[in-house]
Amino acid sequence: MTPSLVDLCISAASEAFRGDGERLITSIGLVPRLAASLAKSTFEPGLMMTEGEAYLVSEPVPVGPRGDYRPKIEGLMTYKRVFDIIYRGKRHALVTPVQVDRFGQMNISVIGDYHAPKTALLGVRGYPGNTISNANSMFVPSHDTRTFVSGEVDMVAGIGYNPARWPDGQPPKHLDLRRIVSNLAVMDFGGAHHAIRVVSLHPGVTFDQVQDNTGFALERIAGLGETPPPSDAQLEVIERLDPHGLRYSVFPKR
Repeated sequence: MTPSLVDLCISAASEAFRGDGERLITSIGLVPRLAASLAKSTFEPGLMMTEGEAYLVSEPVPVGPRGDYRPKIEGLMTYKRVFDIIYRGKRHALVTPVQVDRFGQMNISVIGDYHAPKTALLGVRGYPGNTISNANSMFVPSHDTRTFVSGEVDMVAGIGYNPARWPDGQPPKHLDLRRIVSNLAVMDFGGAHHAIRVVSLHPGVTFDQVQDNTGFALERIAGLGETPPPSDAQLEVIERLDPHGLRYSVFPKR
């Protein structure tokens, strides 16, 4: 049976955390949270997660109404401790930017001219400090040229591999962009000069389709194939993490 698109994306995004070990995870949004939770529940038990609360938990907390479930608290994670970890480069964030450019620069601030924007969004929030100091990956639910833009993003909220934006042309010490999972494909920054590269295509998607929906030229790995589906064991974990099926609000189940 073909897995649902959202379960495929959760499984693919969880791979962004492989090899992280003991690292604080920030997962913004439902799919990123489930992806990080799947990774911790299966192959990366050392991931440190707070699930949006003030405590570290030993197992991921299911999303939605909890019923009788009580979080398994193993430590306190104060605001100060979070910043201590961030500035040591010991965090990995999985986020959902509104715009991404060929350098991996991210925007969540404004659409249009900064001084007269068409739309004002969140501001830059923690993106500048986090991208300078920590690993970052992305989940993009709508892969199109409005999101993967030609030229630069309208406002650089998250730093990327653009030397023109680096002080003295030197990259930040901990700049580390890893994986992008969209509704069409999985990408990384393994191309020439950190170019965005397609590493797998979701079932039924072609490379030309991904390229047509991207505002800049993409590279691709040799022998480009399909995104691996989640295993039955992974699907069982995802179901346990999302017992109310909230993930289907992102991509409806078919």
